Amino acid sequence: MQSKETENLVKRAKRKEPDAFTELMQLYMKDMYKVALAILMNDEDAADAIQDAILACWEKIDTLKQVQFFKTWMTRILIHKCYQLRKTAQRTEPLEEYEEPAVYDEYKLEFMEALSSLDEKYRIIMILFYSEGYHIHEIAEILKIPKSTVQTRLSRGRAKLARYYYGIEGKV
Repeated sequence: MQSKETENLVKRAKRKEPDAFTELMQLYMKDMYKVALAILMNDEDAADAIQDAILACWEKIDTLKQVQFFKTWMTRILIHKCYQLRKTAQRTEPLEEYEEPAVYDEYKLEFMEALSSLDEKYRIIMILFYSEGYHIHEIAEILKIPKSTVQTRLSRGRAKLARYYYGIEGKV
């Protein structure tokens, strides 16, 4: 749930106040990065998608009907931009070719590796539910899929992560 201050920022941004829009984007930047990275699995592509999404949000902010749904609206635009970027790039690179960031704590690296083992349809739902705090019905709305599909994918994603971690423990 957004605070009154955030809703006021959205209202000001709808009036095309650049400072309010910039503050909004800074407020949600980490959330946007997590979602983009979950889909694209690459920092540079995630940054490109975020940049495209920010521009689209600025240009289309007057189409936002209810200010309390700004984050959902913005996330939907970002997801669309991620898929669009991936489609236009039409390239596939194995995960092993991506350069790992220099500074990562061990647990975050292991979690990212576990997430990357999931199919995208499970990974995006796991990120939206656990990292972003969206409810199942909101995820269904964002991804334009039935609520039952979200529940099934969430359940299967959890099971796959459990098997992944169990497999690692079994090898040690």
